[in-house]
Amino acid sequence: MESTSRLQVNDQSSENCQDIERGNLRRRHFPRNSISSSRRTADRDSFASSVSVGSYDLASENPYQASENSKFYRYTLRVDRSQHDKAIEINCRSFERPHMRAFHASWFSFFVAFFMWFSITPLLSEIQDSLELSKEDIWTSSLCGTAGTIVMRILMGPACDKFGARICMVFILIVAAVPTGLTGLVNTSNGLLIVRTFTGIAGSSFVACQYWTSSMFTREVAGTANALVAGWGNLGGGVANLVIGSALFPLFELMFEDNENTKSSDNNDFAGLPSSEKAWRLVFMVPAILSLLTAIVIVTHSDDSPKGEYLERVRLEEIQIVSPAASLASALKNLNVWILSIQYACCFGVEVTMTNANALYFKEEFGQSTVSAAAIASIFGFMNLFARGFGGIATDAFNAKYGMKGRMCWQFLTLFLQGMGVAVFAYAKSLAGAICALIFTSIMVQSAEGSTFGIVPYVDRRFTGSVVGLVGAGGNAGGVIFAIYFREYAYEKAFLLMGLSAIVGAFLSFALHIQNHETFPSCGPELKYYSQRIHARND
Repeated sequence: MESTSRLQVNDQSSENCQDIERGNLRRRHFPRNSISSSRRTADRDSFASSVSVGSYDLASENPYQASENSKFYRYTLRVDRSQHDKAIEINCRSFERPHMRAFHASWFSFFVAFFMWFSITPLLSEIQDSLELSKEDIWTSSLCGTAGTIVMRILMGPACDKFGARICMVFILIVAAVPTGLTGLVNTSNGLLIVRTFTGIAGSSFVACQYWTSSMFTREVAGTANALVAGWGNLGGGVANLVIGSALFPLFELMFEDNENTKSSDNNDFAGLPSSEKAWRLVFMVPAILSLLTAIVIVTHSDDSPKGEYLERVRLEEIQIVSPAASLASALKNLNVWILSIQYACCFGVEVTMTNANALYFKEEFGQSTVSAAAIASIFGFMNLFARGFGGIATDAFNAKYGMKGRMCWQFLTLFLQGMGVAVFAYAKSLAGAICALIFTSIMVQSAEGSTFGIVPYVDRRFTGSVVGLVGAGGNAGGVIFAIYFREYAYEKAFLLMGLSAIVGAFLSFALHIQNHETFPSCGPELKYYSQRIHARND
């Protein structure tokens, strides 16, 4: 009788083992909050004994098993417990907590923030006409909108280290929604500068997004994870051009058009405005409300880290908080941070500038209407749907085959081709040629961004937040510099200078020296010696 019972247990254990190895055993997360520690320990021991086959202990080998100090029993993705239960795979079809829920929450909140940040760009020509502004006024406002993000991105890195990415993302969505909703009250160029400066806070959501996914996925798949969420989030800029400029603006304009020539019984300034001005003044309430709703969902239905609440783990001393000043100081001393910041300025800076410029450019240079110019401009942003993810997947593939040298080569190639694409776009004389050049340039720009943040997790693992923040701020600094080009020069010269900047930045790829990774001899013994001294001091 006893032998029969033991045989049945062993048979059942074998089946469980085979099912788990094939991925057929149903896996779900199990919150620990309401279960006592003794019950959890007993359940773990029971699970271990029930799936042991000979010397094969499935409890220790099961890649879905959570660590002892985790909020969950098991995960829906395979994890590396030596990297704090970070996932070693990505399943975009899953929305299960914690890894994939955080994955989708990070890119969607980033998407909403960028949708809000760039919602004004397709309507700049309308605002320019309504407020009687000059080209210099418009480009100065774009410069302020980009510059306002630089400081916030630098501060957001240490903030994520201290409070976790989820809380920081919610803060951004709520604060940036206020100036966005108030955009319709602008009546002067100075008012436009102030509103766009504070709306630029939304741009710092990128840092929280990248920090969030870096907290959830291992370094081996970080390039792909970071590129996917950043690409889908950046898509918000392109969607803003299409939805705000080509859908909501004409819809709002149509709503007010019937009453434009009707005498209003209300004696107020708004009633006497043209329908087009009424439309752009009210349409900004849409992204503001969407942002507030997203913040509520994010704070109530997602997690900060694989093991649970970030602040709770800090309270239990499972996470050591680093001084923000020390974190920033260490990152600033790292030469690789400066190189990647310059390179990100040459790709993300181009994206921000192109997003601000495209609608105006196609309207002024090719005679397009506000609606059609916004639709064409949205093409640039829509390439984020796959191009940034492609850049991240490619850099991970090159790394798997050639190591860090592979990442560096891909980084060089994407930046170089991007610069060539911008130069060709500058001299395109036909609408079809300009659109083709725009598509190619966008693919290379997004790929370069994905490639850059495939390298970032290797720079300094102790101060990820500060590294992400500084490199991200470099992207906005590039946007400020390129905005000055467009304010001071004609379109053709400004585009050409921007393309040449990207080509020069591409060659900095060979100056990178990542500790414990083979790099190119061309970076020179002096640079290698300097980098090794920096890493030794940091360690």
